[in-house]
This record gives sequence, structure tokens and C-alpha cells, in this order.
Amino acid sequence: MIRLCALLLVLLTPLAVADTLRIQGSNTIGAVLAPALVRGLLEERGLRNVEILPSDVANEVRVQGSDDNGQVQQVEIAAHGTSTGFSALKNGSADLAAASRPIKDSEQAELQALGNLTGADAEQVIALDGVAVLVHPDNPLPQLTTEQLAGVFSGRIATWEELGVGGGPIQLYARDDRSGTWETFKTLVLDPHQQSLAGSARRFESGEQLAEAVRHDRQAIGFSSLTTVHGARVLAVADGASRAMLPSAEQIASEDYPLSRRLYFYLPPTQHNPLAKALLDFTQSPRGQAIVASNGFVAQQVRPLSEPPQADLPPRYRHLLSEARRLSVNFRFQEGSATLDNKALRDIERLADYLRQNRKLDGKVVLVGFGDAKDDARRADLLSRLRAMAVRRELARHEVTLRDVIGLGAELPVAANTDTQGRIRNRRVEAWVY
Repeated sequence: MIRLCALLLVLLTPLAVADTLRIQGSNTIGAVLAPALVRGLLEERGLRNVEILPSDVANEVRVQGSDDNGQVQQVEIAAHGTSTGFSALKNGSADLAAASRPIKDSEQAELQALGNLTGADAEQVIALDGVAVLVHPDNPLPQLTTEQLAGVFSGRIATWEELGVGGGPIQLYARDDRSGTWETFKTLVLDPHQQSLAGSARRFESGEQLAEAVRHDRQAIGFSSLTTVHGARVLAVADGASRAMLPSAEQIASEDYPLSRRLYFYLPPTQHNPLAKALLDFTQSPRGQAIVASNGFVAQQVRPLSEPPQADLPPRYRHLLSEARRLSVNFRFQEGSATLDNKALRDIERLADYLRQNRKLDGKVVLVGFGDAKDDARRADLLSRLRAMAVRRELARHEVTLRDVIGLGAELPVAANTDTQGRIRNRRVEAWVY
């Protein structure tokens, strides 16, 4: 009897919680990817009975597991939109923010007491994604420019006939104001063309729900993460003089696709939660990036690309295409600076590891620099070469010697040069390997 009572006492006593991590923010990340990454981390740490538990509140889950002593480690995830993550950091209800866009200057200013959230350790790109433009499966339209998209979503283009296909009035579907997906679309499509979203657009907190609504509406057009297409048809997109591109894994890995975006975890420098740091390290590891890929996002491992043929390629570029392979990594820079951005600094290490593993550290790599258009083409060529040389300096720290450095100026743009974001995207360095 005494033993039975003791057993019942153990069974009825709540498990002791050793560590808790609270993540809030992006629905794109929090719906599936963040729980999968947390589960992978807890399993790697040897915890037992790891499970993802739903909440009574939509878009909230808890992931937990227990160690050999019955101590519980748990992670609470609330996925209500990127802006809610930064608000939660401010009021202390989250340890880590998930974001599907970069932190805004205004948000950084409000969170300055937590330290510099744009530093390399605080701001970590965890995956790449593409904002996909979705239409009904029977819609025959093949592609749109970002200018046309701005016209459609502002309501200036109101019928499918204006785009050359039948179908009557266009029905607009968009993510809600708290969504990083919405912020990305606004920044890359509407803002450069000085347009605002039409008031008639239906708004969704969930990308899954938006895609499902588009799939059942023949007059619909919407946008969401590439991971939430679910049977809707995806349009190719062109920006400025760039060619029209579908959001393929390769075009997103290089960030050439006009609506490519980065997904982030933000960890304040003042935050010392051991689970948070462990999650960041795991996410950047090969196993963590494999989980990224298995959940439909684009991982950051360096790999060769199949470069599609293009008309009127510059001679030096055509020569490269005939003899070398382009790699998936594109190096980009901080705004108004020749300093590599936070993702590029990590990509330097990834590229060096790739070259080391494939025995190509010595004389096998060509860096090709590009830039935005300048009044003086020679200045554009020089600046593009200087960007490539900045990457060369960083690679030299990892014992990488190059075959060549090329500057192609404003040739082969991937974005329009008419706005800041487009110019930043065009200022890039490609890596090619023999």
C-alpha cells in the first residue's frame, strides 16, 4: 500500500521544468520550421519523449522533452507575425524573436537597452525563402513585373483583361500588417513604385489559409511564403531589367529571385538563456540546415548551381559558364558600405569549408563582382571589382587563394536600380569554381 501511494505521488506530481525558452514572431517560421528545429535540438541533446504540443490559442505550440532525471526542457512558440516578436522582446515576454524580414531602425531604437540587435551574433539568418505570387491553378498568366504587381495590389489594375487574360475583376489576397511576409512584399513591390495596398484586399494571419483561399478562387491573386503554395499556381516575377524568374530553390539560394528574402532569429546580446544560444548553434549546423531544407525552405549550404543559358552574356561571363560552375552563395554588403553583411560573413566560412572538403583551396575559385548603374561605367566596373576583392581578403584568412577576380559593373542586374533595395541587391559577388 505504501509503495502504491508513492507511485501515485510520482505520477501525479508535475515534471520539474529545468529550462524554458520563449520564441515569438514570424508565422512563416513559427508555424512549422521553428518547432522542427527545436525538436531536432532537443533530440540531439539526448532528451526523451520529445513532442510538439498544440495550444488552445491558434499559431502557438510548446515543444518539450525530458532528461534521464525527469527534468523538462521546453520551448514555447507563438507565431503571430514578425512585429509581435520584437514587441515581445521589448516587454520581456520572449527570449528570442523570429523574423521574416530584417529588424527596422525604429525597432532597434526601441530595443537599444537590449544591445545591438544588428550585430553578427544577435542577427542570424537561419534560412532563405521566396515570396511566391499565387493565382488559381487554371489562370494562364505566365509572369508579372514588380511594376505590374504594384499596379495590381494597389487596385490601379483591377481586371484580368488588363493583364491580357480573361477572368473579370481581380480579387486580392494579402498577409496582415503584423506579417514579415507582408513587410517584404511592401518593401520590394509597393514602396519602390509609391503604391499602397488596396483597401479591398482580404488579409490573412496565416499563409496556409491565404494559399488555400487563392486555390479556390478563379479571380484571385495573392502572395505568401513558397512553403505554403499548396496547389495554387506560382507566377514568374521580373524586376527592372532582370529576366523573369520563378522562385526555384536555386534562384532563392543565390537571392537572384526578385522576391527572395532571409529568415532570421534575433537574440539580444543581454539574453543569456542557454537554450537560445544552443538553438542558434544547432540551426546553423549541417543538421539544422538539413531540417530547414526538409521543411521546404532553402538551406544555406554551398553547392554548385545549374546556371540557365541567357542571351547577350558578357564575354568573360560566357567563358566562365563554359568552363566553371557557379556556386549557390552570393555575397552582399551592408547598406552604403564595402563591409560584408552578417550573412556574408557566415557564408565566407561555409565557402571555405566547401572548398576544403573538395580540395579546391588553391587557385580554383573566381570571384565576379557586380554593382548598380553609375553615370560613369568605368566607376561601376571599379566598384564591382573592389567588392570582389573585399571577399578575397576574407577568404584569404581561411587560406583560400583565387584563380581570378572580375568586375562586371552594372551588367546582369537582378533588380531595378531605381530604389535603394534594388541597388543593394545588385551590389553582389558571385563565386565560381573550376
